[in-house]
Amino acid sequence: MELLDPAGNIEKLYYAYRYGADAAYIGIKNFSLRAKADNFKGDDWNKIAEIKGDKKLFGALNIFFHNNELRTLEENIDYLKLYPFDAFIISDLGVLPTLRKYFPDTALHLSTQANCINKESAKVYSDLGFSRIILGRETPLDEIKEIRDYLPEIELEAFVHGAMCIAYSGRCFLSKEMSNRSANQGDCAHSCRWTYRVLEEKQRPGEYMPVEQGDNFTTVMSSKDMCLIDHIDKFKDAGVDSLKIEGRMKSIYYAAVVTRAYRKMIDSLAGQKIENMEGFREELFKVSHREFSTGFYFGKEEMDEVTKISYEREYTFLGSIGSKTGHNTFELIVKNQIKSENEIEYIGPDVLFLKDSNYTLYDKDGIRVEKADHGKVYTLETKLPVKEGYILRKKTGAV
Repeated sequence: MELLDPAGNIEKLYYAYRYGADAAYIGIKNFSLRAKADNFKGDDWNKIAEIKGDKKLFGALNIFFHNNELRTLEENIDYLKLYPFDAFIISDLGVLPTLRKYFPDTALHLSTQANCINKESAKVYSDLGFSRIILGRETPLDEIKEIRDYLPEIELEAFVHGAMCIAYSGRCFLSKEMSNRSANQGDCAHSCRWTYRVLEEKQRPGEYMPVEQGDNFTTVMSSKDMCLIDHIDKFKDAGVDSLKIEGRMKSIYYAAVVTRAYRKMIDSLAGQKIENMEGFREELFKVSHREFSTGFYFGKEEMDEVTKISYEREYTFLGSIGSKTGHNTFELIVKNQIKSENEIEYIGPDVLFLKDSNYTLYDKDGIRVEKADHGKVYTLETKLPVKEGYILRKKTGAV
């Protein structure tokens, strides 16, 4: 099975591939359902070509287009041709004529935003020329198996990890109504996760919906996150071709840890011997997330209950290791402040974690410093066997 990763910018794309993704999906500015992600623009296509190698790359053109946006797409065709896309992810059938005209040899993947959840819909899209269906998150596994048996030639892709939506795969007007930011245009404000004091339905005065309350948050409309790491074998049995991770707007730490865990699980199921498989699995719970569930794959009971807790986070992401600069010294890319007194941990594609309390920080002039701040140039010296692309973190709240 293919492991498919999100990438909101060049850095995230690098880490997706580095930590085990077979393929990645990216958004092009103005045409993607994650408008608040960095997305890709300018000469990004040139940098992508350098790191893609033999991996796959899919371009998300999955907004619902207005007439002016269709014209803008036509005007940007030459720019889109610069990207080494293996497929386009689309929801709006109105862009089919344009893509067929200018990209006749590029595969078409149906976005989950199209809400394809049954075999007859899948057949219609297959007849229209789609080679892959990205199934709606609401599709149970037994129905996925029915679609596979009915359409043995079409590729099926399913989300296995990440955020869920209270609406059918993003088709929600709450954000548009409350903040004038349309989820269908890639600009969801996540209004369902805002703090609400009380809910009363107009025709039922005095009857209040229960609101679960924690420290400065309520969860009456907030769905649980999805985590299917323990059920990958069932996806294989159901005939799923691609396992998709959600999170183009998440950090490279999220991308690295989540991708690595699913990579190891897929490889383990394929017969490879994975040292400390349980350890890689447990790492998933150290990344910031809401309460986990199995979504709708085994019934809707888990999704009938909203999450009763806010984000859980065990570690703070500090940054990453850049290129080697000397004996035991490396470029340090800082994302959150690092103090020399912190005990830090490094994680790598095949290294669970390495603890380090005996490292040294240097500024751009090579002068030893006691702390490193985001946005400045630093070097790290360590005796541990770290490599370029390793991630740094510390226990949340630790000194």
